[in-house]
Amino acid sequence: MHSYAIVPAAGASARMGAHKLLLPLGDQTVIDRVLASWRRSAVTRVVVVVRGEDALLVERCIAAGVDVVTAETTPRDMKASVQLALRHVATRYSPKPNDAWLLAPADLPRLSAAVIDAVLGAYDSDRPSAVAPAFGGKRGHPLLMPWALAERVDALTDDVGINALLQGTYVREVAWGDDSILRDVDTPGDFARLLESISCS
Repeated sequence: MHSYAIVPAAGASARMGAHKLLLPLGDQTVIDRVLASWRRSAVTRVVVVVRGEDALLVERCIAAGVDVVTAETTPRDMKASVQLALRHVATRYSPKPNDAWLLAPADLPRLSAAVIDAVLGAYDSDRPSAVAPAFGGKRGHPLLMPWALAERVDALTDDVGINALLQGTYVREVAWGDDSILRDVDTPGDFARLLESISCS
């Protein structure tokens, strides 16, 4: 079984007021930390979607050794980024229906290789179903889906997101012990809390 991580990183960071994925975390940036977790995990390939004009981010992603998909124009939403990544995987790697793809946005710097591997470990390729980590009654990231669901993404209407793929579908939940699976970084306040949590760990 092969698995493909989809990491949308083509947003404009409007609420942060700065390029959040390039903000420093010690001797790393946010995107460095996120991609390091993916690379330490058991996932087969990591695919990051970035804006072609975002040269510094493209450089960091290439240095991390991941597949970089550049969008010629800014994707209208995360679903559009996911579509670009899935087409890349389909064309380059020809996945089988019971392979898996995992989705988590790029602004989850507390995402760990441990939770990625726990989600992967809960996936049964003989009986494919979606898998998600959960904390406090809420599902977080990464969300894993059988590759067979990838072909349905292009059929989604503009007014619905990727989660619509899970309607009427069994999702196996993996209990996780902290809220790292839920905490993205959108605002300066989020980033301040992130720095505090790292300094206390």
